[in-house]
Amino acid sequence: MQLLQALCQIAAPSGNETPLTEFLLHYIQRHQAGWRTRPTIVAGGEFQDCIILIFGKPRTAVFAHLDSIGFTVRYGRQLVRIGGPDAETGYPLVGRDSQGEIECTLVVDEHTGALSYDFHREIERGTELTFRCDFRETDTTVQSCYLDNRLGVWTALRLCETLQDGIIAFSCWEEHGGGSVAYLARYIYETYGVRQALISDITWVTEGVRPGQGVAISLRDSLIPRRSYVERIRRIAHQAGIPHQLEVEGSGGSDAKELQHGAQPWDWCFVGAPEDNVHSPNEIVDKRDIDSMLALYQVLMREL
Repeated sequence: MQLLQALCQIAAPSGNETPLTEFLLHYIQRHQAGWRTRPTIVAGGEFQDCIILIFGKPRTAVFAHLDSIGFTVRYGRQLVRIGGPDAETGYPLVGRDSQGEIECTLVVDEHTGALSYDFHREIERGTELTFRCDFRETDTTVQSCYLDNRLGVWTALRLCETLQDGIIAFSCWEEHGGGSVAYLARYIYETYGVRQALISDITWVTEGVRPGQGVAISLRDSLIPRRSYVERIRRIAHQAGIPHQLEVEGSGGSDAKELQHGAQPWDWCFVGAPEDNVHSPNEIVDKRDIDSMLALYQVLMREL
């Protein structure tokens, strides 16, 4: 969990993923010698802040988005949302501008819902503010801001340790409309002929998806994946005996949106652990669901 804590502590809201990208590239360089297969690393230039890792002879790609939600300082003391963060007066926010480090609190107008901050000075416009990280671990849970999607990134990094054939793609902007998966998908399809995808992201605890019951395999959200592909994934999970549960939603989405709307014939399925207190400083995930998520990804990347 030390790696997960380190990931959660790095501020990387949509559009400013560079700090997390640099951390990952450094991590990959330090650890790849101990992985089962040494990957080809594609990063920088036309790929902006994204990273693609190619292992062996890939058949399937895992997409995990690097960015998180947050706030942008507007004019005066106004704040604008990055993505869809939960907002409650008193949430601690952190950031930095040219005048130094910032630790302030979120203020929500009880009548209009307008967002602002409480700080001893005005913060420079354009400054990004993110939730202050308070990482809490018990025997059964982890709790922190930005488990969505640092836990998906963590799963992908741990998967790298044993992966023989496959692609890991770390994407950007997912929380604020996407934009990077389109060019990642095209490059992967045209260069390696891969058109199967798994979305390593975090879903929500609902009345039908409960903590501690295993990783969620999503049958649909606002989009509907190809049923034959999802059924293959369900059979593999069942045969492997890995605890899992099925999710059916009518809204929401992920990096899969760009895959389904793209010009290439991608199959995709969202596979992720459920969390509660979504998009808040207090996101919480059951460790049993983390274990089953990593175990299922390891099996799927061998069998698909």
